[in-house]
Amino acid sequence: MKQFSPKLSIRTCLIAAMLAASTVSAGVQAATTLRLSTYVNENDIRFDGFKKFAELVNEKTEGRVKVKIFPSSTLHGWSEGIDAVVGGVADISWVSADKRLACYRVTSLYPAVIDMSKQIELDAKYAELMTDEAAKIGLMPLINSNYSYDQEWWFKEPVTQFDKVDGKLVRSIGPLVSMMIESWGGKPVFVAPKEVFQAAERGVVDGINMGVATYSSWKLWNVMPHMVKAGLFYGNIQYMVNKKKFDKLTPEDREAVLSAARESETWLKPEYEKWVDERVGNAVMQGGGSATAIPVKQRKALLQPITQKWNEEVNAACGDELAAKVRTLFDNHSM
Repeated sequence: MKQFSPKLSIRTCLIAAMLAASTVSAGVQAATTLRLSTYVNENDIRFDGFKKFAELVNEKTEGRVKVKIFPSSTLHGWSEGIDAVVGGVADISWVSADKRLACYRVTSLYPAVIDMSKQIELDAKYAELMTDEAAKIGLMPLINSNYSYDQEWWFKEPVTQFDKVDGKLVRSIGPLVSMMIESWGGKPVFVAPKEVFQAAERGVVDGINMGVATYSSWKLWNVMPHMVKAGLFYGNIQYMVNKKKFDKLTPEDREAVLSAARESETWLKPEYEKWVDERVGNAVMQGGGSATAIPVKQRKALLQPITQKWNEEVNAACGDELAAKVRTLFDNHSM
């Protein structure tokens, strides 16, 4: 009778297990997970937009690519998007003004009175202009947030003359806004989005420059009830993806992710506008606030000296050729 060999038995089992594993991996490819980091919270309509994006990616790739959403800046702070994506903390994140993206830094928020009727098309063309610069540091524009980044202004007291803020401390998000505030006699103060409520409540700032959606989702109407609807910017804080990770996807899945991004932008636009309009209306009626709109002619007059100064920054950061392309794009979509 042949004796049982423990060594042979163990070796045989290991070989069998390896063969089984290779058979499974050949037949079923593990899903790629893309971690999407955002500063918006789960009560914000934009969070629904990211959920729509995740659903579309899963559907279009048949589960081969999944998107996991991290809201409320849980993965990193406001100005750390580039480091987070390049360093592997996140795979997709918003990218704020950063000197490593010189042209994007001075044009993602640009002084212009924009006609938003062809907003999706405008955003796509702007993202295309920023693609080469982003690629140099390992990023690729993926989702445009212009539909959700409508910078406006709020104050504790009604403002009768918008360009004369007389020494008030006003929350700024970057160099262009700071230039505007200083030009109008105010003092710019940087405050991260999730800290704005406390800053306003404690009197750290007298006014706020912020996107309507972010402002509403943080319930800032309670502390800054008087809104000036000025429409002085083209704003597009883009969500960019780690280019190496994106390029590792199959061509089919890369196209699916890009298609999902475009479709989610189109889906969100009307939902976002409805959501913001309802909140502005409710806040004015129920909160004792006010909303004042500045006419187009007055907006253009306010912007003329600002734009002249800012274009010097744009030329230096983008180079003459790219700067001209950016300005032509905005001119073609201006009111």
